[in-house]
Amino acid sequence: MNIEVFLTEAEIAQEFVESIEARDLPEKFFYWFPRSVRAWLDLAQNSVTAGLRQCWEGLELAALKLPSDDSTLSVVSLGSGDGAKDRSLIKSLQQTGRAIKYFPVDASQALLELACSTAEDAEIETMGIKADISSPMHLVLASDAAESPKIFLMAGNTLGGFDPLDQVRHLADCMHAGDRLIIDGEISYEAVLARGEDPAVRRFAMAPLTASGVAEVDGELRFEHKRDERHAGLHLITRHFRAGRDLTLALPGEHTLPRGERVLLNFRYAYTPEAFHWLLAKHAGLKIVNEIRGADGRSILAVCAR
Repeated sequence: MNIEVFLTEAEIAQEFVESIEARDLPEKFFYWFPRSVRAWLDLAQNSVTAGLRQCWEGLELAALKLPSDDSTLSVVSLGSGDGAKDRSLIKSLQQTGRAIKYFPVDASQALLELACSTAEDAEIETMGIKADISSPMHLVLASDAAESPKIFLMAGNTLGGFDPLDQVRHLADCMHAGDRLIIDGEISYEAVLARGEDPAVRRFAMAPLTASGVAEVDGELRFEHKRDERHAGLHLITRHFRAGRDLTLALPGEHTLPRGERVLLNFRYAYTPEAFHWLLAKHAGLKIVNEIRGADGRSILAVCAR
């Protein structure tokens, strides 16, 4: 198994302690702990994510409008997880006779190993990249590891776990003529907010704290809706945990969470269709060459070119 490491386990462990101290847990920690990995794998097959899966299942190769040549195609999956959506697309590309190299990129060692091993079992040439895709430098390094033409994948509303205005511009900067970006999003903030009542979603949201010795019964987990005033149609669903009593965390050193203090958990953006189009086409300067809507009307997938 070939994995290039730009983010070490020691670095991410130190960052977790610092984030706990700052009471703000970024996206990457929700896929790092073994408990988080199990919670995410369960959630990825849950009915609440069915709309996004349907978008990818409905993606046909003709929608990509790829240049017609016989060069090797690099598939770079940003926030790959276990790579399940990636492999379906890669198999379709291979059936056309196109040579494929697969580059799953993730901060989670466990998920990255799963994506790589399953792809290798399917006889897909693979190089994993352990990196933090919220870092512009790591994005560039991951992109430069692959040769163009490239297909960049960002599945599962991964964009919504970061500041989308910054993230999509950094991503667009990595693209060249002939490359494609396939990216999805959720277009019903009401549905994203309502799923906060789903037990699988709550287990996923609490997983990093649970791994640190904190249970949901130790306080209150809340999901809240806010509007991002930078552009119409950008909706932010925030999550936070408020301690109901003084808590001692199972971390190296003396780390406590006093009663009443809040820890901000990872968030999710949702968009109106118009805001999603603006984000890609106007803000990032990309050309939307195709689009797929989920059957539930809550999800959208776009194929973009530079």
